[in-house]
Amino acid sequence: MPPDSPRDAVLLINFGEPETPEPDAVVDFLERIFLANAALEDPADPMAAARRSRELAERRAPALLEDYRRIGGSPLARQAREQAAGLAAALERRGQSIPVELGMQFTDPSIPRALETLADRGVDRIIAFPVYPLCGPSTTVRALTDVADALHRMDWSPEVSEITGWHRHPGYLGVRAAAIREAAAEAGVDLASPHVALAFCAHGTPLRYVEAGSRYVDYVEDWCARLAEAVGVDGYALGYQNHANRGIEWTAPDIESAIDGLAGRDGVLVDAVSFVHEQSETLVELDIDLREHAEARGLSFTRVPIRHATDAFCDVLADLVELAAGADVEGIPALRACRCRPGAGVCFNG
Repeated sequence: MPPDSPRDAVLLINFGEPETPEPDAVVDFLERIFLANAALEDPADPMAAARRSRELAERRAPALLEDYRRIGGSPLARQAREQAAGLAAALERRGQSIPVELGMQFTDPSIPRALETLADRGVDRIIAFPVYPLCGPSTTVRALTDVADALHRMDWSPEVSEITGWHRHPGYLGVRAAAIREAAAEAGVDLASPHVALAFCAHGTPLRYVEAGSRYVDYVEDWCARLAEAVGVDGYALGYQNHANRGIEWTAPDIESAIDGLAGRDGVLVDAVSFVHEQSETLVELDIDLREHAEARGLSFTRVPIRHATDAFCDVLADLVELAAGADVEGIPALRACRCRPGAGVCFNG
């Protein structure tokens, strides 16, 4: 890096999840999520939104606490730390000494706290990187809005380069396709067999976001088609993990209905395409609940493990950081303006 270039740092943004099943921490976590999405119910005023968010959190907490107890706590935060270290190491291998600071949307270390750390280090430019491959309103867009809001409250104006949609990075396709092939081989599953189905499971989103212009469903469908082609599968199932906490409509079909449509098959291989870490939504909702649902319908069940910090995946993340910093990266197609967050710096989905 030239001596007169900005002192860069990466703010690697994740959703967050409590590491241990502690009631207060889980309720606070859920309350923050519900409050961030309060507009889904058109609250009368901020106080009403706060009361409703607390009510929803207290209602949902017992089931989530039980989920955490079943798996011994969430591994998301630990894996996020490993991923941040892997990204820093990948950049170091390229001669880029760029620190990577982890910031969570809904748990500690929070985005504001991470930004305070970067300010104390005298950073000139922040590469804001939500580690969500499929850009959505409550993940990527909300995370970057939170960064801008926190910087405004801090009265700090570093240069900010944002990374938004990145599922079309060609190396990422290779990483996820290899994971599917490896999982199939380890389980003795023949993806070419008419008796075995490939099913993609994406985190759902409220239809209200889609009707307001979110392209998340388009990105999911595009990604699944590309991934199926990469592993040589013509037909596949797609379902969404939906959370009916507010009684509003979500994306369809849900993953259980998608599994129901596989009658006549012997088995199913499931890939959780929205996630880059293991967490309660993979380890409980899929590995336990969906497995039981599939097996009750006579289907053997295999789920593709998420390889969250392999060298190949961390190299994909490093490519994106270098692009956001203004470098040319060999083999990466021209980027376009972001449709989901106008003005964002690095987007494959324009």
